[in-house]
Amino acid sequence: MSVKEQLLDVAEAMVREGGYNNFSFRDLADKVGIKSASVHYHFKTKPDLGVELVRRYTARFLQTLDTAASTPEQADAAPQAIVQRGFRDALHSSGMMCLCGLLAAEGDGLPPEVRQATRAFFEGTQQWLAERIAQQSGTTPEQAAQQALRQMAMLEGAMLMAKIHDDLRLFDQITGSDAG
Repeated sequence: MSVKEQLLDVAEAMVREGGYNNFSFRDLADKVGIKSASVHYHFKTKPDLGVELVRRYTARFLQTLDTAASTPEQADAAPQAIVQRGFRDALHSSGMMCLCGLLAAEGDGLPPEVRQATRAFFEGTQQWLAERIAQQSGTTPEQAAQQALRQMAMLEGAMLMAKIHDDLRLFDQITGSDAG
């Protein structure tokens, strides 16, 4: 794993554990075991790091959805179920909030470029979902976009409720997910 990937992995964990403003480049360098100047070699500024984190997270999440949607067992699944499973798996595997959900909650305190990248995660995921809802159900693009928006809000809210109550099972109760 490259130093840049290590920095991104550690920074993602730090943001998901304590928020964007909860760490410095020095903290990040200490965790990775490098000098803080080395962090600046890879990311000129903290907003540059934040944007890269969000872009990487977005790409991985959308790739996970594409992969899930292309498996034979998911071929006929409702797209809402695929997205719901993506959120559920992320929460249950790490016990942490969606990176972009957490950043969205911090929205007013984020640098504009990190805020915009975070918005792009939601727009991209909503678009992925809306396109598939429209294809599968024959609804209009506008109706599908509204359904996707409601689904995204419910999933992020379910994550928040599960985290604040320290009970990941709440996500399943709120979303109607099966336990498996």
